[in-house]
Amino acid sequence: MKFPSQINLPLILTLFLGIIIQSCNTDYMPKPRGYFRIDLPEKNYIALDSTYPFTFDYPVYARIIQDTLSPDQPYWFNLDFPQFKGRLHMSYKNIDGNLAELVEDTRTMAYKHINKASAIDNRLIYNRQDSVYGLIFEIEGLGVASPYQFFVTDSVQHFLRGAMYFNIEPNNDSLAPVIEFLKKDFDRMISSLKWNSEPRKQ
Repeated sequence: MKFPSQINLPLILTLFLGIIIQSCNTDYMPKPRGYFRIDLPEKNYIALDSTYPFTFDYPVYARIIQDTLSPDQPYWFNLDFPQFKGRLHMSYKNIDGNLAELVEDTRTMAYKHINKASAIDNRLIYNRQDSVYGLIFEIEGLGVASPYQFFVTDSVQHFLRGAMYFNIEPNNDSLAPVIEFLKKDFDRMISSLKWNSEPRKQ
């Protein structure tokens, strides 16, 4: 290819090379991976409607949504956290000689995340005064779909299970502040839980 005689090719090449060399000398630091800032609301609680066979305190920034996928289960519902795209699935069963089966089903559902979990910590729930006993499963790991699950029971009549999910790709690094924030709410729910019908004496 022949360039017109009026273009000074050596000068253009020299300027071009100078720009490249200058840009290579500029200090450059790659930015660390960041996440969107999450504004956490002030904690305030209200009591669950007493038409359920249990009651507890739940945060005002959560919404009670009936579980339409299980119409034959009147006490199954979701506790939605819209600003976090999170949902706590709540399911209730009457105990009918099947406590061991219900506990084992809950344990199985928690431990099905073990292939992606880096740790599963169990915390005992023992409230003799209100007959509330159970376990909390805190499931750690980058790809874990449900980082917090629990069950509570009076061991003779009531059995309530909860499992937290997020409607986004699991990434517990970015969700860590939200998970820690919501754990305090779940702990408040469990510590304030009372059965509305008188449990049978053991």
